[in-house]
Amino acid sequence: MRNIKLVLEYDGTAYSGWQRQKNAFTIQEAVESSIFKITGEELSVTGCSRTDAGVHAKEYICNFYTNSKIGEGKFREALNAKLPEDIRVLKSLEVEKEFHSRYDCKGKTYSYTILNQQVNTAIYRNYMCHVRQPLNIYDMTCAAKYFLGNHDFQAFRKLGGSVKTTRRTISQMDVIKEGNIIKIYGSADGFLYHMMRIIVGTLIKVGQGKMSPDQIPLILELKEGVRPGKAAPAKGLCLEKVYY
Repeated sequence: MRNIKLVLEYDGTAYSGWQRQKNAFTIQEAVESSIFKITGEELSVTGCSRTDAGVHAKEYICNFYTNSKIGEGKFREALNAKLPEDIRVLKSLEVEKEFHSRYDCKGKTYSYTILNQQVNTAIYRNYMCHVRQPLNIYDMTCAAKYFLGNHDFQAFRKLGGSVKTTRRTISQMDVIKEGNIIKIYGSADGFLYHMMRIIVGTLIKVGQGKMSPDQIPLILELKEGVRPGKAAPAKGLCLEKVYY
């Protein structure tokens, strides 16, 4: 039995996230179906993260066990011939049997893209969150700094799934403006369910003047009367890098 690691890139627009579901088409199902077509094996592919519907990935790591004799590098071209064009295998390689794409993961970097102008884009609408009101970048940058370090992010997650702890360590939370595009980059040892999207929604709220930057610590401390912003739309989120 061999352990094959895949590095994927995908446009999540047409999919209901990574994880296989009964009544929806997902990235995992597309990958497993394509593997079956080239190996004849019905197997389960393990992913590094359960990305939500509409979320994209420039680097997504997954692995699967197979008895196939296909060369490690040949899986890439074979799978790309079967996969939809919005999912690409960038690399395929054989790794040690103990490798687990989820449990061995040490951290991830996400990016979030905001289009801050009056009119939305027709071409890139599936990859950006459109915000008409001008956002205060200085306040957003000040607020972002409060997320750095080890904190309990209980207030910045959507309930669902079980976790041992809601404490996470954020090493990067940068707000960068280029013209009408605002990019937010977040790196951490792990992210809770919807955590990055709720952080972005909170930074947007700060940028709109509906919250001051110094209220972020109060939310982290679960003080009454102070709430984070709503989760920003999934389409602006992209998994950039996975660390092992």
